[in-house]
Amino acid sequence: MREKIRRIFGLFAFLFLVWGCYRLIFRFPEDLEELVLKPIFWLGSTFWLVLKVEKKKLSSLGFTFKNFFQTLYLGIGLGIIFALAGLITNYLKYEGFQFSNTGRSTFSFLWSLFVSFATAVSEETVFRGYIFNRLNETLKNEKIANILAGLMFVLIHLPISIFVFQYSFLELLIYSLLVFLFSFGSAVVFTKSQNIVSSILAHVFWSWPVILFK
Repeated sequence: MREKIRRIFGLFAFLFLVWGCYRLIFRFPEDLEELVLKPIFWLGSTFWLVLKVEKKKLSSLGFTFKNFFQTLYLGIGLGIIFALAGLITNYLKYEGFQFSNTGRSTFSFLWSLFVSFATAVSEETVFRGYIFNRLNETLKNEKIANILAGLMFVLIHLPISIFVFQYSFLELLIYSLLVFLFSFGSAVVFTKSQNIVSSILAHVFWSWPVILFK
């Protein structure tokens, strides 16, 4: 049990330090970050742990075809709920809808969605497929595992909130709360479907307000 916990928190500590330092020191284009750098560090380290250290298959992360239709409606359903929450938050913040992407081409919008999908694959694989899943298996307590994974998910998003978005203290609190609530919901649908695709779909829908307003 100690060894499993050590691997879980070791992976998180590695990603938090590496990604936090990256956010503090460097600023590469988003496409490069999400399509190249994040898969290398996030997926690379996770797959190494699973395949080389644990000697398990990627199916242990939730990469499976089972419960396909349940996966779709759970992932899309949760994603729509958080997308609406994001739209409402943006409306309250700007006192109206300001779609900054209205002047962009369809290709540009679809490319943004593709990048969002790549981000979702990396983040959900690490935090739902590995961290939450392994905590749940080890602690035998879904709620505690979900809370711990959610807190780590919030912490991993602090560097971009502070160094890139430069949120005020209040904005940081609201953003952190939304991130935690999403993480909690994503873990719930992952548990029900046992398929990482449900969490990935929810993540993509959750990202839509960001794409529309940035």
